[in-house]
Amino acid sequence: MDIGICVASHVGDIGYVERAEALGYSHAWLADSQMLWSDCYATLALAATKTSRINLGTGVAVTGTRPAPVNAAGIATINALAPGRTFFGVGAGNTAMRVMGLPPHRIAAYDDYLGTIKPLLKGDEASYGENPLPIRHVMPDKGFVNFTDDIPLYVSGFGPKSLALAGKHGDGAVLALPQNPAVMANIWHMIETGAEASGITLDRDAYYTTGLTTMVVLQEGEAKDSPRVKSQCGAMAMAAVHYSYDQFRNFGHQPPNALSGIWDDYTALLESYPEERRHQRIHAGHNCWVLEEEERFLTPDVLQASSMIGTRDDLIGRLQGFDAAGLNQVMILPNFDTRFDVLEQVGEAILPNV
Repeated sequence: MDIGICVASHVGDIGYVERAEALGYSHAWLADSQMLWSDCYATLALAATKTSRINLGTGVAVTGTRPAPVNAAGIATINALAPGRTFFGVGAGNTAMRVMGLPPHRIAAYDDYLGTIKPLLKGDEASYGENPLPIRHVMPDKGFVNFTDDIPLYVSGFGPKSLALAGKHGDGAVLALPQNPAVMANIWHMIETGAEASGITLDRDAYYTTGLTTMVVLQEGEAKDSPRVKSQCGAMAMAAVHYSYDQFRNFGHQPPNALSGIWDDYTALLESYPEERRHQRIHAGHNCWVLEEEERFLTPDVLQASSMIGTRDDLIGRLQGFDAAGLNQVMILPNFDTRFDVLEQVGEAILPNV
């Protein structure tokens, strides 16, 4: 199994990607949220010039913030700098859009977007616009961009409809890490249903699946909610809570059982903020750190719902189970302040054994 890193894009933090490459991590997925972090393409360009082996791409680019031709040109530019190791991850952008007070693309718009960008990533022609006209990159030579080396398209999906689009359009799928390997069977069914509906026979051996989480290697006798654990994966845990609140706020979706013990207090906290600014407050600290007033929500259930927390042997066993179920990669996104600690600990204890 591959182990990659998901990175809160930071133009001053390229050393983190360099160290991941030196330790043997397979992929660096640079996140795209313009009201949270640095621009992902600027950061990818810097990373491309400082690395030579690690695969680089968007983790994930957002359909609602850049038209398909713009995203295609952006990642093809990175492919000119890092030929043969560039990939394009893409999603509808819950956080990137919600933090601006806007909804992510709905399924029909997401489908149209993916249908447009797929040929553009190959340098081919696509139909584009309200009154569609054929478009393509008309100056693909002289090193402006690179379409000669393949740019795999990895489609983010969380439910049946979006995972069906991953099967229809993608060379792979980006997932929230399933709770256990058995869930992968249902995920594969949703992906393959989308492929089959479009007349595509999906080759599981060639199709690449990646799950997002983070990982904490427990010390002997350490509790799963120790201060160290919280310092390494608390931000990932709270980001999952943020997402659940967005789903509740906008669609009435009830939170997962793991959040039942904190839900009333958490919603009361957020609802104490003015409605016109609440979209900003929801994602404060997103996947980087935990606000002091939210630290009380880091219960063992909340921490374990989105993160892999266990001893070295526990984690290796879980990863082997996911590998057997058809998950090709796990990418980790630790707290910002402890990111290098996690990188080293996982690199030493886990990478050589999976």
